[in-house]
Amino acid sequence: MVERDDPVVIGRRVQQLRVERGLTQRHLAEPSYTAAYISTLEAGRVRPSDQALRHLAERLGVEFDELATGRPAHLVTDLRLRIVEAQRTLATGEAAEAGRQYAALLAEADALRIVEVQAAALLGLGECAVETGELVEGREYFERAERTLADAPLPARVPALRGRALAHYLAGELRYAVYLLESTLDELNRGGLHDPDALLLLYASIIGPYMDMGAHARAAQAAEFALALAPQAGDPALVARMHRSVARTLIAEGRVAEADASLAKAAELYRQLQLRTELANCHWMRGYVYAQNNELERAEDELRQALAMLSASRAALYSSQAAVELADVLHRRGKSDEAAALLQDVLGELSSERGAVHSAAAHRLLGIIAEDARDPETAEEHYVRALSLLERAGAAGDLADLCRLLGDLLRRQGRVEAALDAYRTGLGHRTAPGTTTLGPAPAQPPL
Repeated sequence: MVERDDPVVIGRRVQQLRVERGLTQRHLAEPSYTAAYISTLEAGRVRPSDQALRHLAERLGVEFDELATGRPAHLVTDLRLRIVEAQRTLATGEAAEAGRQYAALLAEADALRIVEVQAAALLGLGECAVETGELVEGREYFERAERTLADAPLPARVPALRGRALAHYLAGELRYAVYLLESTLDELNRGGLHDPDALLLLYASIIGPYMDMGAHARAAQAAEFALALAPQAGDPALVARMHRSVARTLIAEGRVAEADASLAKAAELYRQLQLRTELANCHWMRGYVYAQNNELERAEDELRQALAMLSASRAALYSSQAAVELADVLHRRGKSDEAAALLQDVLGELSSERGAVHSAAAHRLLGIIAEDARDPETAEEHYVRALSLLERAGAAGDLADLCRLLGDLLRRQGRVEAALDAYRTGLGHRTAPGTTTLGPAPAQPPL
């Protein structure tokens, strides 16, 4: 995306280069233009078309970008190479170092007004911020990237839109994240903008929020669309991310073997790409699969590996989420003290604005551990905190289960009315089986 200089500036540049090369206006113009046109252009009284500039650049022996912007072509190429290097740094888990690289690139791109590099640097800074758990900063970078690409086609803006939705999702704002992703999908599909990479990125990203909201039917449909789009996508990192997300819906449907196969494919792709954080997330999800299948020892091994990898890459928010899953497995294996200690550490990293769903999961599990230890007051306190977090996030499926736990605890204490209130709250969330809590489903791609 080349942002051209003002016609007066371009005119002076053409005149200077023409004089330096000893060309007359007629020699420069031939055979496609006239000397009068060149005279008008050099005076800044006409805005030359791309075709005219390409003709002049060829005659003057310079690149089109250099004539249009005054910047040597190799400078833009160098910045693009540095963007790729920053992407590789982030992919291998060095978010802080990648952030420094992106920040330097952004400063240079701002000074030179190179829109494509500005957008890529802002997008990278957003990804770095999300990886280190700085969700507000990440969202602001994604919003700036969207504004920078305001004149670009929608598929080009999708990574920034998806990044903003991810920041809201991780902050516990599930409904708004779903709104952003669904409205973008709807606009792409209704407008005939069937870009496979953009659609795959959106469908893979919306599975998590759907699952946490209890919208399993929509999650399953998004997974089917993602799988159908995967062969058309050109980015192997997107395909790997898709396989990891699809596994969640396969687990919910009891298709454990297929989920494990999807995760194995994702792991292999991430090994090839050396995407350390995403590979760690893949171990995390495999651990979740094994836990659901009651293979607790294998689950613990996978989750410990995920946690070690995420901690090494300083992916604070993701490591906290993996730790909650590991604590659940430890508790089920009879290691409740270790699980409780791990959860207390996790709560120091999470909050209602940062990882609300997983913060609620930590409180829920601490409540169960407290119940096992015959400490109903502490259990109730954790359940109530979890309930508050989940209500704010709109995680319907988890809310219903938590209300059941709280109701059972209150009933055992003889507090029947309070227990009934908890059960009624849970039933209110159960009356919406997956999709009725949302608006109309977005338009579907022509698969």
